[in-house]
Amino acid sequence: MGPLRPEDLYRLEDGLPELDRPVLLHRLEGFMDAGSAGRLVRDHILETLEHRVVATFELDELIDYRARRPMMSFDGDHWESYEKPELLLHLVQDSVGQSFLLLDGPEPDRAWDRFTTAVQQLIERLGVRLSVNVHGIPMGVPHTRPIGLTAHGTRPELLSWPKSPFGKVQVPGSAAALLELRLGEAGHDAIGFAVHVPHYLAQSSYPTAAVTALETLINATGLAIPGDALREAAAETDKEIAAQVDGSDEVQKVVRALEQQYDAFTGAADRESLLAEDTPMPTAEELAAQFEQFLAEQDGEA
Repeated sequence: MGPLRPEDLYRLEDGLPELDRPVLLHRLEGFMDAGSAGRLVRDHILETLEHRVVATFELDELIDYRARRPMMSFDGDHWESYEKPELLLHLVQDSVGQSFLLLDGPEPDRAWDRFTTAVQQLIERLGVRLSVNVHGIPMGVPHTRPIGLTAHGTRPELLSWPKSPFGKVQVPGSAAALLELRLGEAGHDAIGFAVHVPHYLAQSSYPTAAVTALETLINATGLAIPGDALREAAAETDKEIAAQVDGSDEVQKVVRALEQQYDAFTGAADRESLLAEDTPMPTAEELAAQFEQFLAEQDGEA
């Protein structure tokens, strides 16, 4: 028996209501997500809004279980449970009753082309008008300044955010990035947002970055998603960070240096860069190395 066809990688539930050109949010666990910005937005949506599963992917064809082993519970003399990984498409209702879709689960380890083709089939079958992805990336910015982001999409007309400071670079790929690329090639609208998380907070959950991600998502899609709980969590986390910074002279020096660098940039209105005048732009190799290091640290904690 050969590999499954793209249409065999998922099972769509019966009784799906007719949808009016919904938005698709996709969040695949396993790639870069500094500050857990994307995960926190996903969790907030599923905890706040009504939702149900409308499609399930066949993960046995997509996951390398030996590379990231699911957890099992052993109780004295027997195996009690198995935490089966799931890649699910949810139908969600926002706070005014508008339907949208949320694809959530582990990033496939293999068959990326078949997987992205399968998602494209679902997008066409369900009449999706816009696909959106959000996640966090580590940046040399201070937590005491407004959080920035890098926006990208399949058409320039979809983007109303400041131009990326990166120029043309090569970085490790992801299934989410490949999906956006393939959707653009097929003429579908897709956008993504990488929220800039202070590099010293990249390994922690940073709700402030998630608030920026959620607000950007709302502005881009018109969805009505309440954010009070996320903002409250951000306020508490910001207090804890401030207390920790106050208690360390070394950390204060790092933050002050980043503030000076950030302020030098914002004072130069004719430049579109996150870096100060006397600081060189990282090369493509340096950016790729930073991304790879972050991913390696994430894998080490899994």
